[in-house]
Amino acid sequence: MSAAPRSVIEIVTQRVVARTNRRVKNLVVEVAISGELVTLRGHTSSYHVKQLAQQAAREALPNALLENAIVVE
Repeated sequence: MSAAPRSVIEIVTQRVVARTNRRVKNLVVEVAISGELVTLRGHTSSYHVKQLAQQAAREALPNALLENAIVVE
């Protein structure tokens, strides 16, 4: 990844928030030091929103390994 981890976090966060219409509560985007693993954390009320968040992150970082740890309540 060519972007600094801070900007990657901001980009992914903005995309997830926009795609899910802020339906992921307490959203946290974590980027591993190597920059290859991105983890999504938070809470939502449906699996559909969890999937939307994952798709938004995947579009922002198509070559990164993605872990979707968003909890559906």
